[in-house]
Amino acid sequence: MKEWLIAVTEYAIIAIDAMALVIVLFGTVEAFISGLRLMLAGTMTNAMRREVWLRYARVLVAGLTFQLGADIIETSITIGWESVARLGAIAVIRTFLNFFLERDLTEIRERQHESAEGRTKASRGV
Repeated sequence: MKEWLIAVTEYAIIAIDAMALVIVLFGTVEAFISGLRLMLAGTMTNAMRREVWLRYARVLVAGLTFQLGADIIETSITIGWESVARLGAIAVIRTFLNFFLERDLTEIRERQHESAEGRTKASRGV
């Protein structure tokens, strides 16, 4: 029973890591193409550039979240303190990356919201 559970867990880890890879790969290609298209069109504004990077940051957060899930599952079958320490270090790094990406996304959303409110008030003559 234990061997079966370990085998299933290993396949689950591979599948989840593959999902994260696909998410990050497609997000990276999309960000590259969008950025290149804006640069070649010559109409790139700060808002357009920011939107490309915001979409890309969301993709990276999703990919990191999946990878962290795979790391958590992997710790359940890892034997040996060296492997647990390595996985722990990776999980901490991914968690910090995720935290800072989320914080940046929240900050940008708040600035966009404040900017939109300012434009609304200005259009009303307030």
